Amino acid sequence: MFQILVVEDEKNAAQMMKSALSQAGYEVISVGSGEQAWEMMDVRQIDLLILSVTMPKTDGFSFVRRLRSCGNMVPIVMTSERNSQEEICRGFLAGTDDYMVKPIHAEELILRIRALLRRAQLVYERKLRIGNITLDYDGLTVTRNGDSQTLPKKEFYLLYKLLSSPDKIMTRIQLMDEIWGMESNTVDTTVNTHISRLRRKFGSWPEFDIVAIRGIGYKAVIHPDADAKG
Repeated sequence: MFQILVVEDEKNAAQMMKSALSQAGYEVISVGSGEQAWEMMDVRQIDLLILSVTMPKTDGFSFVRRLRSCGNMVPIVMTSERNSQEEICRGFLAGTDDYMVKPIHAEELILRIRALLRRAQLVYERKLRIGNITLDYDGLTVTRNGDSQTLPKKEFYLLYKLLSSPDKIMTRIQLMDEIWGMESNTVDTTVNTHISRLRRKFGSWPEFDIVAIRGIGYKAVIHPDADAKG
């Protein structure tokens, strides 16, 4: 079941969206501020955000920019009372995927969400395939040639993150923010420790390597000829 986070401080609007989305088969979590949203995203796997522009302390534009700067590309529907072209452009420039003007119509919201989830390739399955390897996000499992192993949550998320963007260098800070959360007290040595564990488990596999970029972070290198090698 897909998990949708509604970030809305107007109680009636939040309740309407939660009720409509729950009836449509989604698991819905509702919070009233950006700070609460960050806390929730640190402990739950969120598949889509519905985000109000007007929130206490942090507005929706700032929230989206901060989220995207961390490399988090979760689909976002931004909602606002304002219907000006300038406001809509601000939303898309900040990094939102869709923009709806309040009052929100439940049927239209559900249709837009379905379209976003399809585009994010989440409707069918959350699996990553590399040669003979399949990573199952929901099961936290790595399967190769029929042999499967379940990883600790942080190890799996770290491996999935790197393999999802091969050859892209990711800093330790970026990985900390993405895997452990912006508010975590985790130090970058924890990233190094988890990388070492992944290398011990998968270092002999020919499909990929996890490469350290000195002084910066890590990247995954995928070998297209892995079948020939393995």
